[in-house]
Amino acid sequence: MSLNRIDHPDQQAGFLLIEVMVAILIFSIGILAVVGLQATMIKNSTDARYRAIASQVAEQRIALMWANPAQAAAGVFLEQEPGTDISQILPGGRRVVSQPVANQFLVTVRWQQPGQDLHTFSTIAYVVGGI
Repeated sequence: MSLNRIDHPDQQAGFLLIEVMVAILIFSIGILAVVGLQATMIKNSTDARYRAIASQVAEQRIALMWANPAQAAAGVFLEQEPGTDISQILPGGRRVVSQPVANQFLVTVRWQQPGQDLHTFSTIAYVVGGI
């Protein structure tokens, strides 16, 4: 009677160890992917939050101009470069209000998180009335 390789226990020694190591490798890759996904989600969530805050800052300034059209026409709300410091609301934040043409106001909000690119949110409002 001849012995097959399958029947001989010495031929399969260490195979279980290789299976376990491959399983650990696959599990580790999956965990790293989940951690990377979570980091990306946190970054995108923070970016979205800052965009919403920038929009709110610009809309608040526009609301003041709409509530006081005479002051807006007189240039009370204009802010020259580098603009008003709003870093307590947005990291490195600045708000600039300009008037490209009569009755049209451009509100620009800029902010920059440490180690990231400069972000900008701009909106235009028409304010008529006053004087």
